[in-house]
Amino acid sequence: MKYLIVGLGNPGDKYEETRHNIGFKVVDLFARQLDGKFASNKLADVAEVKFKGRTIVLIKPTTFMNLSGKAVNYWMQAEKISIENLLVITDDIALPFGKLRMKGKGSDGGHNGLKDIQAVLKTTEYPRLRFGVGNDFHPGRQSDYVLGEWDKPERAAMQERLEVCAEFIKSFTTIGIGLTMTNWNNK
Repeated sequence: MKYLIVGLGNPGDKYEETRHNIGFKVVDLFARQLDGKFASNKLADVAEVKFKGRTIVLIKPTTFMNLSGKAVNYWMQAEKISIENLLVITDDIALPFGKLRMKGKGSDGGHNGLKDIQAVLKTTEYPRLRFGVGNDFHPGRQSDYVLGEWDKPERAAMQERLEVCAEFIKSFTTIGIGLTMTNWNNK
């Protein structure tokens, strides 16, 4: 079995510690846990790891958030991975900081990365793991907020939340989305 785990974010040091880059942080931690190393490749930084007999391809698109669909589609085709075995990890302002929720389908919720993936894949039915970043911003300042850096209490809680995300991925790739949602959502 082969899986594609996509961490959404923007490439470059400028964005490394921003809320919008939580997907990159999650796949970075997951790769480290399984001794994976990222290398630059077509449209993404890519690492391949093994877990319980599964091959897991991790990507961090280098296309910038608004063009994430191009990288997702390319790597799904290149690795011959079905949409059921795709998991997209993204920030979500509709959830409080650190709240994690996996879904098998859904709208883009105004998220430009998800919007592009849905446009390219021509479906809203693909698994995603949403990482709550909160919504402590003034009207019209959403972009500044998600492109802003984590505050001190968020940074202090980050490692534990990232480790729970890694457990979501392990569960998704071994027991599937249904049981993963039952066992892990709201943890």
